[in-house]
Amino acid sequence: MISAPGLPASVGGRPAPDEPLIGVLFYASCTEGSNGEPHEHTGERHIMLEKLRPWFKRLINPIARGMVRIGLTANAVTVIGAVGTIVAGIATGITGWLFWGALVMTLLVIFDSLDGSVAQLTNGGTHFGAFLDSTLDRVADWAVLLGVIIYFLMRSNAMLLADGRYDVVALVGMGAAIYAIMTSFVTSYIRARAESVGADAKGGIATRSDRLTIILVGMAISGLTHQDIWLMATMCILAALGTITVGQRIHEARVSIEAEFDDADKG
Repeated sequence: MISAPGLPASVGGRPAPDEPLIGVLFYASCTEGSNGEPHEHTGERHIMLEKLRPWFKRLINPIARGMVRIGLTANAVTVIGAVGTIVAGIATGITGWLFWGALVMTLLVIFDSLDGSVAQLTNGGTHFGAFLDSTLDRVADWAVLLGVIIYFLMRSNAMLLADGRYDVVALVGMGAAIYAIMTSFVTSYIRARAESVGADAKGGIATRSDRLTIILVGMAISGLTHQDIWLMATMCILAALGTITVGQRIHEARVSIEAEFDDADKG
């Protein structure tokens, strides 16, 4: 993993020892996709996740077995989790219930992680399951940030305050959220495009689990304090980290591609 200069190791590497429970759950729940294979994690973070995985698996395996008994497949769990996140994200933005929305979406993230366990208990996972899981993850990421955008738009009364001034918090928060959607999609695209030419680009300071943690923690804090500035701040942090991650992955892909072609030329 390429570390960003000036940032603490706990941000770019594994979670710090005092990582909040929500962060630990996200890191653990994002370790596997519906094909039972690990998601994108490297270096020290991967070691940390390997330690968390047995604990998390013991927690969710009874639930996964119950789903298998009622006939749910891994793909069905993936779809239900994605649809639930879309509904919860949009509903949170419309109602303004940030804390409860963050709580529900946290539970949905954990639910979505069950697809890997269900796959292992049934067919062991399929290539299509992995494809579906990754694709719907992008949809879920969009839905969570869409909820933030809707929230800022509706709570700010079209971004105008009572005295006619623009609501800077809403404007900045909305703009940062829109930008963060772009960096989220580009981050995933870089990896997919790099792998299509035989290169690697899995690193970066903010993987999906990091992004989800930042968004939902920001929503929860704003919901509890009734201060939109916290959500705006987390959107700005997300946008900044997303930009760094895109740059890191482009650099990683370039190094990998150049090494691949150099080796081919020498051969």
